[in-house]
Amino acid sequence: MFTARILGAAALALGFIDIGPVQAQARERAPVSKVLLENNKVRVIETTFLPGDVSRAVRKPRTDYIVTDGKLERTGKDGKKSVSERRGGTAVWMEADSDVVRNVGKTTYVVIEIENK
Repeated sequence: MFTARILGAAALALGFIDIGPVQAQARERAPVSKVLLENNKVRVIETTFLPGDVSRAVRKPRTDYIVTDGKLERTGKDGKKSVSERRGGTAVWMEADSDVVRNVGKTTYVVIEIENK
């Protein structure tokens, strides 16, 4: 009986160790996206990244209109990271990608994406 309690406690302790990384991933927030317009020619999406938000989306070629300033970290498939600062009121062409994008700034970042269909 004593051995069963020890084994049970050990299994429970190992379970907590194993669950830790899973819980850390669960706390990762995704940005909030809202479709502003969609028809057979175009799709317009407003995306809001709070500080720390992470996007793991597959994105089509698009024009991004930056609404508010922001600092983003992009991680490519090869693991290479780059940081860029975006300025509100500007637009940039973005090729298709599946980079992991994280808001590493201290402010909320808002972007409007325009995808041609």
